[in-house]
Amino acid sequence: MEWRGVLQRIEAGEDAWTEFGRGPGDFSAVGRTLCAFANGGGGLLVLGVDDDGKTIGVKEDPEKVQERLTDLLHAGCGSPIAAECGKRHTGGGWVHWVEVRRHQCGYGPFGHDGRFWTRRGRRAVAPSPSELQEMFHAFGVVLHERQTVSTATVEDIDMDAFRAFMRAQGGQIGDEPGSDVESALENAFVCERLGRALRPTLYGLMVFGRDPQGHPQTANLLIRCAAYAGADRASGVLSMGEGRGRLDEQVTRSMRWFRNLERREARPRLRRTGVPPVPEAALGEALVNAVIHRDYALTGSEALLEVFDDRIDVTSPGNLPNRMTVERARSGGAPRSRNEMMANAMVVRRLMGRRGRGWLSMSRAMRRFNGTEPGLVNDRAGRTVHVTFRLGSGPPGGGE
Repeated sequence: MEWRGVLQRIEAGEDAWTEFGRGPGDFSAVGRTLCAFANGGGGLLVLGVDDDGKTIGVKEDPEKVQERLTDLLHAGCGSPIAAECGKRHTGGGWVHWVEVRRHQCGYGPFGHDGRFWTRRGRRAVAPSPSELQEMFHAFGVVLHERQTVSTATVEDIDMDAFRAFMRAQGGQIGDEPGSDVESALENAFVCERLGRALRPTLYGLMVFGRDPQGHPQTANLLIRCAAYAGADRASGVLSMGEGRGRLDEQVTRSMRWFRNLERREARPRLRRTGVPPVPEAALGEALVNAVIHRDYALTGSEALLEVFDDRIDVTSPGNLPNRMTVERARSGGAPRSRNEMMANAMVVRRLMGRRGRGWLSMSRAMRRFNGTEPGLVNDRAGRTVHVTFRLGSGPPGGGE
């Protein structure tokens, strides 16, 4: 953009596509604004102008400011942002501008300070879960287990966990760094090449990652736990928790939260009597299914473990995979996992038994425990699957 065009935008004032800044002192704010523009329809950032459109000038060396802006565009937002930088000396001092183009392509949305950003009115803000989902769809990014996570590196993989997994399957990799280790990571689909760099896949992060939720794309890939005072979410929250970490850690930490809840709860159905309110094997199976069968394309959604005074619900984002129906799932039909490698990892780690037998084992455990059948609902409109365990007696029903 030429100076004449910048002047016209300054005179028009700030809006959803134009933002003023006094200077580059807070480069985090600059980065957030540039990412928000790139994640939307583009925009113009002007530095050296106050909120009222008055030119106050940037005092720093103009060449250094331009270098910092260029570095930020090339390496500070996950992927390079296509933009045009410019500067001009006026009576009020140096004015710098960055015109960000519309993107909607590439490896995915742009992030800064460990988060994605979008434009809401005249501000750069962190997107809501629904806005984040729309953003990923706009960029053509559909998360699946072999999708690379562009903000992660090989250092995000816990090599001890990977070696232990390989040994459990009868494999072996060398301890020394080098091509053999990288080849093993690639051959196991833990990492894939993204340009010249080796980047973890979603499968690699969720099964072997040091901090699987430490990236914008994966921040919500966990189990959210909550206990309520009554039979619905409006009855008040008694306790909340999170099952974070790798897939196996999410399950074990959620189960630990549940056991601690039993010890603290005063309600009769959850009172600690030496007998859990539902068979732990059945609840654990439901949680395993929630994390391995969830639709990881539903960015911003979390698996849920919710305890009410009459039931326990486990919710997984996404509908039943690969044309599986409620009837087939109940009958122990042929296993059809949406994420085969994740499912295999849970089998190797002995958190998942024989494929296709999970529902039958949950059903048998609940009938023996309190004479009820677990409920299974495939909510197509809400794009979720719900498993329900009744704390009393009587069938919960369920269907599509």
